[in-house]
Amino acid sequence: MITLTTLNARYIHSALGLRYLKANAGELRDSITIVEFIINTRPIDIAEQLLAANPTIIGFGIYIWNVEQSEQVIAIIRQVRPTIKIIIGGPEVSFEQTEQPICALADYVICGAADTAFATLCQALLDDNPPTDKIIQALPTPPIQLRLPYDLYNDEDIAHRVLYVEASRGCPFKCEFCLSALDKTATAFDTDRVLQALERLHQRGVRRFKFVDRTFNLNTATSLKILRFFLDRMSDGLFVHFEIIPDHLPERLRETIKAFPHGSLQFEIGIQSFNTDVQATISRKQNNEKSVENLTWLRNETSAHLHADLIIGLPGEDIDRFASSFNRLVALNPHDIQVGILKRLRGTPLIRHTDHYAMRYNPAPPYNILSTSTIDFTTMQRLSRFSRYWDLIMNCNRFNQTRPLLLGDDPFLTFMKLSDWLFLTTEQTYKISLKRLFGFLYQALTETLDVTAVEAEQALRIDYQNSGVKGLPPFP
Repeated sequence: MITLTTLNARYIHSALGLRYLKANAGELRDSITIVEFIINTRPIDIAEQLLAANPTIIGFGIYIWNVEQSEQVIAIIRQVRPTIKIIIGGPEVSFEQTEQPICALADYVICGAADTAFATLCQALLDDNPPTDKIIQALPTPPIQLRLPYDLYNDEDIAHRVLYVEASRGCPFKCEFCLSALDKTATAFDTDRVLQALERLHQRGVRRFKFVDRTFNLNTATSLKILRFFLDRMSDGLFVHFEIIPDHLPERLRETIKAFPHGSLQFEIGIQSFNTDVQATISRKQNNEKSVENLTWLRNETSAHLHADLIIGLPGEDIDRFASSFNRLVALNPHDIQVGILKRLRGTPLIRHTDHYAMRYNPAPPYNILSTSTIDFTTMQRLSRFSRYWDLIMNCNRFNQTRPLLLGDDPFLTFMKLSDWLFLTTEQTYKISLKRLFGFLYQALTETLDVTAVEAEQALRIDYQNSGVKGLPPFP
């Protein structure tokens, strides 16, 4: 009777939220089917598959990356089968509903954590007792009252998808660009209950676990218990991902982290900016010196893979301030640096800076920043291309030998020169084959970055051989 669906960004992703809705649906659980799609599937094909099951109710998980495609799917269903009740929920539709066409198309919009609210609404509809209000404000259910959804990962999920898990929800910090700024605090699940569920997944063959907790290392005792759980089961192929606070790494955690072997542990570390004025503007509390110390220790003393984040376009941050943060982070040498473009997530307190800092956002998803009082549109476009090329070249681990030549003495300035040259030469930021990229980098190094032909060829030849690309390299 009930279909739960969403459009994931990639096939390897799995929708943890949908599984929570089914797990906590009580008597309706067996009436719910979960169907997942990816955003590059044609909306009409998605609608056809959803309608083939002849559901009475369809619930859609709506996110910033799938709202446009989901709207098209719902519009088609409305035309073909208008009697189906459409319920939407998720962060993208939890705020500013009157401004969104997708909310107008839906019968009901659930705002906030819908773990139990979805089943309550479905039951009311099936009992022919529909609510009078279209917008339903869901109250968060305490984690202790929720059924964990991990048994709803099927064999295909285990074999082919990243499995998302959590030990806590919420965040005590108030960074204004993040929806977690609306949380009152972080609330933990019962750790033993979570570990029992993870043990069952492990016994079913799961070896890759991605925790979605915003602040995994907030509670040292809980973090230690979870880390030791995985250490006790350490084997080839076991991999665990956590998001951690950069300035909180007590000695007890350090000792345990150090015990993880190479390739088994990854930390996502949000730096966002090292500028104290910018941090104060966005209500971000971060001890920069402690963060630098912890990153240095993690890089030099552990085998953990470090994925660090910076954001372009924060209010009050100009290009020089961003460059300073960037160069400082590059010097710490994390394995990956995600150079993200600020997005205006609906509902975040960031909106209060719109007028003062002349924040102008793309009106279409993902609502990326277009200009501010300190970075004009043309410069923001250059920085957006910088972000894309950085991910393409520096986060792929294919140019390790060439990396020092691409960064020089001033990594931001040097890579910006490379980025400007690449776009001027190719007019592309996507669909550049690896072999062509090697040729472009040789040209850029020798024509723009003042690297000798001998140095460029020696470094690129080693990286080319290690990359596995067939054929002769596209440079002398």
